[in-house]
Amino acid sequence: MKLKNRDILELMEQYHVPGLSIALIGKGKISKIENCGVLQAGTTKKVDGNSIFNSCSISKFLTGMLVISLTEQGLLNLDENVNRKLESWNVPENEYTKNKKVTLRNLLSHQSGLVDPKYSFTELKVDIGVPSMVDLLEGITPYCNESIEVKYEPESEFHYSDAGYCIIQQLIEDVTKLPFDQVVNELLFKPLRMENSLFVMQTTDIRKANISSGHNKNGEIVHEKYPIYPYPAASGLWTTTTDLSRLTLELMNALKGESKIGISASKAKEMISPQRDKKWCGLGVFLNGQETELEISSLGWGLGFQCMMVAFPQRESGAVIMTNAELGIHQMEGIIGEIYKSLEI
Repeated sequence: MKLKNRDILELMEQYHVPGLSIALIGKGKISKIENCGVLQAGTTKKVDGNSIFNSCSISKFLTGMLVISLTEQGLLNLDENVNRKLESWNVPENEYTKNKKVTLRNLLSHQSGLVDPKYSFTELKVDIGVPSMVDLLEGITPYCNESIEVKYEPESEFHYSDAGYCIIQQLIEDVTKLPFDQVVNELLFKPLRMENSLFVMQTTDIRKANISSGHNKNGEIVHEKYPIYPYPAASGLWTTTTDLSRLTLELMNALKGESKIGISASKAKEMISPQRDKKWCGLGVFLNGQETELEISSLGWGLGFQCMMVAFPQRESGAVIMTNAELGIHQMEGIIGEIYKSLEI
């Protein structure tokens, strides 16, 4: 993967992006890392290879990889009714769950029949504190004031859902008897050497000097400075382009039967295969094209940050782009889209 000659600094000035990091993947390895700008507007702390950004919903890609790993261990089953193993909370049964049940497969592919309540899953409110997954799912916190229940028959419609990934998180914790971040640390972070990745749940978790501040479309520091989404499996991952590239390479290696964390080639292929009749949707990732032209992607967009992971598994190439600015427009319409269009596979 190569980047056509583009003046990145000029693009950053055009879009008011204070800091940016790009990692390119080529021939099955990280081929280049380019870092530009600063971690916080008005300071001189430069973005470097260890700079940590809020990945927002790219967390769902990591959660997908974790689920696949746990299915290989026999702890989870993609097509089993999640209520069979959920202990702390259950998906309420109703008219829509009579014929089809909520499963990990339809949760990962946003086809479980769940619809997130309006204005839910917002950034952390320090005066309220971190909600528990059970309170969230029961709808008794300001972060989600409606109980989560199935609104359509599972696998009948696509509805992007953070609540679905909160259910996945609770299921993983119930099955392993461990906190979600500890499971991720043992099964993904350590073996893949993702040394600069962490889940930020509250402001006291921000101790590393290399964590970026968030900025708005004018390049100004957002009021919260470090916007936190206290839903680890859905949107809680803070990481670097290097670490996200390692996770992406692990998926590519698994497809070749060379996984470091025990994911089989067949399960890796299942993860990047269309789910049900939704050709664009895999398990924790989105899809475009097919065969040698297959592109997988994951996008992150939250207060103060936008980012993207894109990979072409059959060509063993890809890119991770992370910025510390939220432009108020879709990633493909801003600086990330400009860089994406400049990539040469």
